[in-house]
Amino acid sequence: MQQHSNDGMERADVTYVVGTKETEAQMELLRPLPIFSKESKDFLAALAERILSDAEAKAYPDVVTLGFWCRPASLRQMEKPYVGERNRLGRGIAFHVAPANVAVNFAYSCLAAFLAGNASIVRLPSKDFPQVRILCRLVSEVLQEYPALLPYFLFVRYGHELAINARYSSLCQTRVVWGGDATIKAVRRAPLAPRAREIPFADRHSLVVIDADACLAADRACIAQAFYRDTYQSDQNACTAPYFVVWLGKAARVEAAQEAFWGALHECLKTRYALQPVQAVAKLAVLYRLGACTEARKAPMPDNLITRVHVRVLTEALPDCKVGGGFFIEYAARDLAEIRPLCTRACQTLSYYGVPRETLLDAVLSMRPAGVDRIVPMGRTMDFALVWDGVDLVRAMSRVVSLV
Repeated sequence: MQQHSNDGMERADVTYVVGTKETEAQMELLRPLPIFSKESKDFLAALAERILSDAEAKAYPDVVTLGFWCRPASLRQMEKPYVGERNRLGRGIAFHVAPANVAVNFAYSCLAAFLAGNASIVRLPSKDFPQVRILCRLVSEVLQEYPALLPYFLFVRYGHELAINARYSSLCQTRVVWGGDATIKAVRRAPLAPRAREIPFADRHSLVVIDADACLAADRACIAQAFYRDTYQSDQNACTAPYFVVWLGKAARVEAAQEAFWGALHECLKTRYALQPVQAVAKLAVLYRLGACTEARKAPMPDNLITRVHVRVLTEALPDCKVGGGFFIEYAARDLAEIRPLCTRACQTLSYYGVPRETLLDAVLSMRPAGVDRIVPMGRTMDFALVWDGVDLVRAMSRVVSLV
């Protein structure tokens, strides 16, 4: 395997996509920036403008969403919790291992590190996403306008080579690992410097709570579109994607709401989603597993685009049967406290429709669960925030200069 820089130079093992081997050498000499520095905000604003005006980028909703995330108005809202913390500087170099199955995650991780005052080395997703190619092109274009920032961005591709992980791990002051338990274990074979820290994002699952009456009163196309964004847009690969659908309401209303909701979603999917054969096989295998270990019933649907499984009891073992491709476990609850078995340490996002968010927060806090890091409206589970999985990324990737 050859290592190629974007200016034509070659070196074994690594492909430079943004930046060069000279960039890599310069990074070790960089001084960290303050959090929310003028440099970082100017760069993100320019990137936002370029993303939102780029014809190719407009074809991908997740790329467009990133563009809105980078706008000055959005940055001002993100900065508010940190106003007055002028004694915070970046930790230095952040090494990001991006997930293989979520296209735009690498950019959010890198830009969060930049807002926290750091340079970034990013191992790009192994899958050839067009969104990754577009964003790498746009970042490179904006960097030409800000040449002083060139050493702050190095995007690379390489295989599962421990030696390369070790090289970048030795350079960094913060290692950010996305992609699940197996990836974290593999990357941890490479030691960190004594003062470096790691921010791991492990395998998680998520759920949605829907009030039946609110669902029946809603615009069916709108609610289906919101749920589609949360699930099928990432093929349920994102940890934020709901796997469990919990219904609240009287039995007859729940049944009517289910028929309306899934019918509207199926109409949305018919022209927008193609189920791959391997996904169909995986869903069938998990369905058999569920049938063997719990009382479960598959709900009838016109085809295999949506697989719904009703369970009578929620247990902590159910998340072990997680699979993508439009596979959902449904449960009708009489009380919010019944979701507690799902709120284990591995539970990330609780989304909702028609349920007051304060009611949900009170219910979760009264359960005192090991998990649930986010409570967000349906349709917004993929919205990236600087507090993720309960970790304040800006504070975790920066350091305080204390004054006594």
